[in-house]
Amino acid sequence: MASKKFLELQDFSLEELRAELDAIQSEYKNLKFDNALKGLDNPLIIRDRRKDIARLHTEIRRRELESSTPEELARRTKIVARRRKS
Repeated sequence: MASKKFLELQDFSLEELRAELDAIQSEYKNLKFDNALKGLDNPLIIRDRRKDIARLHTEIRRRELESSTPEELARRTKIVARRRKS
């Protein structure tokens, strides 16, 4: 079952996803800095932000792959197969 946050991300446009990614990444850096200096009341927020960043990256990549041409997908498949041999 898809998480609520994942379902919300599907409604965003690509520009909104990138803007949200920038905002969450800057918030994540600030949280890490604050935690190192004085500590946070709830340090688990850092983990949540890290997971949010991963969700955003995943959604952006999924949309890139959906919009790619069949030739690009075939080329990508060859590259992945070559990496698996090594």
